[in-house]
Amino acid sequence: MKVKICMLAVVTAAGLLSGCDTYEGQGAAYGAGAGAVIGGLAGGNVRSAAAGAAAGAATGAIIGAVIHENERQRYYQDAPPGGYPYGHPTEYPGLVRSPYYPHNLIDVRGIPAGALVLDPSVNRPFVRP
Repeated sequence: MKVKICMLAVVTAAGLLSGCDTYEGQGAAYGAGAGAVIGGLAGGNVRSAAAGAAAGAATGAIIGAVIHENERQRYYQDAPPGGYPYGHPTEYPGLVRSPYYPHNLIDVRGIPAGALVLDPSVNRPFVRP
């Protein structure tokens, strides 16, 4: 009974933490949940569930890091010869004007300067100033 409660708590925590922003965070959360379930079922006690959660979190974070790196390379390796155009700053904090027609305002809050941003109206990337 205690093992089931512990496994339920770990899986619930993993589900709550799955809203992490990064691929690494998501991988760690899902890995911890899966590892706890497998460890709890295999060992039949709380220690096994905790060990499984730790191993699963580490593995999930590594897999998430690999996915993140592949996603990042996909953007930058297909750059046009002259590079991507830059967005234009506006008087509104956190908003930039797209370099592509119809030059919509794009919300870039939380995106670091120099990162690629996708203009959803034309589905083309540009660099955040």
